Amino acid sequence: MFETDAGQGIANITQEDLALPFLKVLGQLSPEVNKRNAKYVEGAEPGMIINTVTNEIYDGGKGIDVVPVHYKRQYIEWQDRGESQGAPVKIYEAGDDLPSTTRDKFNKDRLANGNYLENTASHFVVILGDNPTTALISMKATQLKVSRKWNSMMMGLKMQGKNGLFTPPTYSHIYKLSTVQMSNDKGTWFGWDVAKVGPVTDKAIYDMSKSFAESVGKGEIEAKPESQEQTKKSLNL
Repeated sequence: MFETDAGQGIANITQEDLALPFLKVLGQLSPEVNKRNAKYVEGAEPGMIINTVTNEIYDGGKGIDVVPVHYKRQYIEWQDRGESQGAPVKIYEAGDDLPSTTRDKFNKDRLANGNYLENTASHFVVILGDNPTTALISMKATQLKVSRKWNSMMMGLKMQGKNGLFTPPTYSHIYKLSTVQMSNDKGTWFGWDVAKVGPVTDKAIYDMSKSFAESVGKGEIEAKPESQEQTKKSLNL
């Protein structure tokens, strides 16, 4: 009966009506790990990975397998926490002319109006598992190094074709995302780690990933920055 009535009731739902989940690493001060916070998620601990729409949590040590489909870099203008509702003031694309900034003592790029710009790398992915789903991973500050490493891994892939070596699409391979503890003179936190698993062997997954990549590329799906949440005060980790 379900199959006979497949698709009924969703005819008017477009991409604008859907929430693209974020995958993020939980930290010591994330509201999801605080039992007294309204956003608390049962079983959530620092170092775990969470899907912000379903609240599904993953063991950061074991990691999750994903297929990367699209990459985008933006500069996002924010007000300091406590001065806004957490929404970005303005979003600049990587190729835009950026306003002048000055690096402050907290390692933030300050604008003349007092706001700051945050270099943000967005990785659109398909999360693998029993029920594959699409998601967005936002990397900034110290995590930009991880993003660059991942991009280098994808760019470095070469395969032999009938006309010689070629670089396959990013959604041709699976990567494992896990979390590791990081630290510097400002503190200790959990961040991403990326490792290549191997090529996609399931045609259904490949087709799903390719379709998602095409939708993002056409602008049908956008990277809408997640609201700023309270983390270590004044630190840009």
